[in-house]
Amino acid sequence: MIALIDYGAGNLRSVANALQAAGARHLSITSDPDAVGKADRIVLPGVGAFAACMHGLTAIPGMIDAMRSRVLDGGVPFLGVCIGMQLLATTGEEFGTHAGLGWIDGTVRRLPASPGVTVPHMGWNDVNPAAPHPLLVPGEAYFLHSYAFAGEHVLATTDHGGPVTAAIGRDNLLGVQFHPEKSQRYGIALLERFLEWRP
Repeated sequence: MIALIDYGAGNLRSVANALQAAGARHLSITSDPDAVGKADRIVLPGVGAFAACMHGLTAIPGMIDAMRSRVLDGGVPFLGVCIGMQLLATTGEEFGTHAGLGWIDGTVRRLPASPGVTVPHMGWNDVNPAAPHPLLVPGEAYFLHSYAFAGEHVLATTDHGGPVTAAIGRDNLLGVQFHPEKSQRYGIALLERFLEWRP
């Protein structure tokens, strides 16, 4: 069973539709920690501000403990999308400094604006893997964000006035800054690989 965590963070239905298009047959949209604790794969979506999304997650009693137990201790495949990726970081600096899950060392900071470079970073851009990874291949994906991860375990970058983190991960964790659910064939293919992943 794939648990798609519902914590009030936005792009839930579109991610669910994309997972089903990729072949997910047993998908549960859930805010129940017990369901998350039994899942074979876990997806954390998200659109919005870092602090608000982290608050939404912590407001569900037992959810972070269930995620930690199943993902970090149990080793099930985990995918974070957009803010769901950013929440893996140690801290986020949107509207102050706020603690994240701390599963991957790093900080989420505002993208710097410069001449010819707009913030938010919005639209199609290349995903450039930094090293071979079973889920990531070069291609174009859809981005929409004003903050970006800086820290450890960067798996792919994109260019927006310089290198910007496009994916992070380690072991059974993968987080993508882009939106697979809006990235057409590239995004569906990534989700297909996630559904088959045996880290």
